[in-house]
Amino acid sequence: EDQVLLLAGTPLEDEATLGQCGVEALSTLEVAGRMLGGKVHGSLARAGKVRGQTPKVAKQEKKKKKTGRAKRRMQYNRRFVNVVPTFGKKKGPNANS
Repeated sequence: EDQVLLLAGTPLEDEATLGQCGVEALSTLEVAGRMLGGKVHGSLARAGKVRGQTPKVAKQEKKKKKTGRAKRRMQYNRRFVNVVPTFGKKKGPNANS
């Protein structure tokens, strides 16, 4: 009762003979002791919980972004032309303060 017979990692049935289980000549059988419990790698019951409970928000219409030469021009102007010299550490473009 507290031991199990394994063939290729799968447990064999208790009442079945070795021939019925598909054991052939030169097959490797393993005898292992049964252990209470087992490995649990997280429950699948909560999979997708956050995405499922967040409300659906419709996408907003946005202005088309500039590409190519116009984008590089805007980047150059932002970085080098419109610079205001300040003291202290520079703030990022996404700072809210």
